[in-house]
Amino acid sequence: MSRISDLFKSKPHVINVGIESFKDDLLQQGAEVIHLDWTPPGRGNPALIAALDKFESPEILGKIEAANRLAVERIINSQPVLIGYDQAINCVPGMTKTTILHAGPPISWDKMNGPMKGAVTGAIVFEGLAKDVEEAAELAASGEITFSPCHEHNCVGSMAGVTSASMFMHIVENKTYGNIAYTNLSEQLAKILRMGANDQSVIDRLIWMRDVFGPILRDAMKLNPNGIDLRLMLAQALHMGDECHNRNVAGTTLLIQALTPYILQTDYTIAQKKEVFDFVASSDYFSGPTWMAMAKCALDAAHGIENSTVVTTMARNGVEFGIRVSGMPGNTWFTGPAQKVIGPMFAGYKPEDSGLDIGDSAITETYGFGGFAMATAPAIVALVGGTPEEAIGYTTKMKEITTTENPNVTIPLLDFMGIPTGIDVRKVVQTGIMPVINTAIAHKEAGIGMIGAGITYPPVEAFEKALQALSENIQ
Repeated sequence: MSRISDLFKSKPHVINVGIESFKDDLLQQGAEVIHLDWTPPGRGNPALIAALDKFESPEILGKIEAANRLAVERIINSQPVLIGYDQAINCVPGMTKTTILHAGPPISWDKMNGPMKGAVTGAIVFEGLAKDVEEAAELAASGEITFSPCHEHNCVGSMAGVTSASMFMHIVENKTYGNIAYTNLSEQLAKILRMGANDQSVIDRLIWMRDVFGPILRDAMKLNPNGIDLRLMLAQALHMGDECHNRNVAGTTLLIQALTPYILQTDYTIAQKKEVFDFVASSDYFSGPTWMAMAKCALDAAHGIENSTVVTTMARNGVEFGIRVSGMPGNTWFTGPAQKVIGPMFAGYKPEDSGLDIGDSAITETYGFGGFAMATAPAIVALVGGTPEEAIGYTTKMKEITTTENPNVTIPLLDFMGIPTGIDVRKVVQTGIMPVINTAIAHKEAGIGMIGAGITYPPVEAFEKALQALSENIQ
């Protein structure tokens, strides 16, 4: 008994497991505490635990591991190359003059949030289908506009992701597997269509992009017979301090450097070429959509592999967060509620002004950069919040829910470790660790635009639904 009494006379050293608030209470009592962030597998749900157990049977486990090796092999071996630019009506599968593509899983007009409705009505006015946003809203509600997810047309779109027929698109070809991906051009500034803004300044910018910016890029790339190797450029940009989702200083420099010789050879006026260079210089985000198309191109090559539990899509429409998994072919979505984005707000705005998480840009994290590669870009915390140590921690933690590392895209600070690649639904549900995403914040109302940036995570429900469906369909 004396030894037990002595124990309570000394300062306690405690390992706290699970509920973090217990740690805070112990600290207030003067204890030294190490907190272990742990949740029971599948949050203790018997159905999920049964599915996880099923995946551990030797026969099924072997099939899953073989399928996942093939999936990540395709991601890693993909060589996405920028081969050109053209208007969506000319290149995007299924595009019509009255089609509007949007970010995230499927959603109807009546359920769209403020930023997406703002972007849709702005695009309708830009296309000349309505004279103003009020008339555009009536048209959108009439059933005469076809709404469809970007992802279901080989596309990705930033934030609201709204893409219409006249917009110019990146065309990215996977030289290894032959598939093609698309995304529209960066509007650069904070008050932009993809953030839900839609006033005349936004429409005028889109018109200039259609009539000058896009055609110059299109004609420049026609002079480049080999295209631009985006995987190599991504690796360079990460080595130069980008994470290539929200920090694109190096990537934009590298991309415009590669395009410049061909832009100069086009027949446009010096004044028009200067407008292009000034526009690109106005924001470092010019290359942001390019990396999204690159990631989409690689991940689509890994989609539809029987028995694979690797995630090939993460996307948000501002209402729901959706994922697609390789082993569930076609456009099978698993969804949960869109989450809040936590981070610094621009002056004059409060957290309650924020819309929920939105956009296809989480395709970057699905590939393994963006939030997954924040160790390459500690300076990103000035935009999204946190500390450089936390930025590094995000990257190392993502190794726990991924299948492998990508040796083609490495992180100098972590001894040139490859970026974490191949999110595994099983590991997410088993560990309770959710993929980290850094992203912009749009105002919850239409017409305003970007008001901050921060960190968010997917809803666990999407991964749980995927796990259960996979367990029912395992062959």
